[in-house]
Amino acid sequence: MTMPADFRYAGVYAKGQPQHRAFDAFRLKHPAMDPGKRAKIFAPFDALKGFSDAVAAKETLYENRKELDDDTKEDIDRKLGILHRLTINGRAARENRPVITVTFFVPCDDPDNTAYGSRGQYLTLTGTCVRVGMHTLYLENRGIQFRDIAAIKGKMLPELWAEDPNWEDETL
Repeated sequence: MTMPADFRYAGVYAKGQPQHRAFDAFRLKHPAMDPGKRAKIFAPFDALKGFSDAVAAKETLYENRKELDDDTKEDIDRKLGILHRLTINGRAARENRPVITVTFFVPCDDPDNTAYGSRGQYLTLTGTCVRVGMHTLYLENRGIQFRDIAAIKGKMLPELWAEDPNWEDETL
């Protein structure tokens, strides 16, 4: 392609690429960039912030809530009663500190997901039972609704095993 005759910068273009000596004023003011740092200029970046997280959320597998049979419901109710006795007040909770593992259902909370409102996933959380409320089991800093609990496991105190004739072993 030929340069137009009235091109404003024809003189600058004709000079070509600038050549600098090792210690001239320009080189001292603008030193050459380290190749390692220069590579960062061309590193990929997340142009759509949060897009990869949204795609990953869509890949989460959700399932339907399982209906518990009567025996399982009674077992969970009995374990909640024992945990309530262990954590009847703050002092009892601090003395007994029952460590349990709870499996519970968490419904899908992403309104853009097809599983929203109908399906969810089962999570298992281990921690110290702090309190058993009217409808909620408090495990350290998380409250779990009774209707969402699928299983409770953990160690019990020996005096409570003796009180309950239905217990064969040391697990909740």
